Amino acid sequence: MTLLAENKVTIVTGGARGIGRATSLLFAKEGSKVVVSDILESEGMETVQMIQNAGGEAQFISCDTASEEDVALMVERTISVYGRVDNLVNNAGVEHISTIIDMERSDFDRLSSINLRGVWLCMKYVIKAMLKHGNKGSIVNMSSLAGNVGYAGLGAYVMSKHGVNGLTKVAAIEHSADGIRTNSICPGCIQTPMIDNLAAAMGNPEAKEQLAAMHPIGRLGTADEIAEAIVWVCSERASFVTGSIFTVDGGWVAQ
Repeated sequence: MTLLAENKVTIVTGGARGIGRATSLLFAKEGSKVVVSDILESEGMETVQMIQNAGGEAQFISCDTASEEDVALMVERTISVYGRVDNLVNNAGVEHISTIIDMERSDFDRLSSINLRGVWLCMKYVIKAMLKHGNKGSIVNMSSLAGNVGYAGLGAYVMSKHGVNGLTKVAAIEHSADGIRTNSICPGCIQTPMIDNLAAAMGNPEAKEQLAAMHPIGRLGTADEIAEAIVWVCSERASFVTGSIFTVDGGWVAQ
């Protein structure tokens, strides 16, 4: 028995690898048609191929979520192929390591354009499509434990993820009555390319072990564990859940 009803259509931004790939694969396993969206075309196509090899249905659409034109076209193409959008997983994001006083404006602007503006743009166009076509839906915005706490050296990233949680709450207030639920997932440190980049930037060969030790559960999370939470939030089993910030972080913020 699958979690999702039949014939659902799901857009996953940042679906080429990491949490996005795991989420795309799980939605397809649960019977959803999946639009894998990313700027990484070859890896995005790999995700699509993995879904198709397993008997699922998926398409790749190249999209820079910081671009309003790209986002509008992504949603338009999804509607033209599948006729609807039921779920949006706003997963595309980047990190940047710098103290507040050393950060360059160009780096701040790039990160905020993807992590915050991109989330808003995707919500804007997907919600418009849901309202136009009269279908209910679920939006999951990818936040972070950095959306709940501060972390030295990650000022722009922390700002963006706090902002994502704020947008999530507002969207829930504005559109839950329309049958559109909006929630955030706040992962801890997950074994993905992003955490590899963070560990490398720390310049310490034991950085990943140190990050793992910061979680009371004693390890890094997996992309599959986050995907499970995302798919559940989009399922009818979470039908009364909206405006919530789900912390899936191995106990980090419980400390």
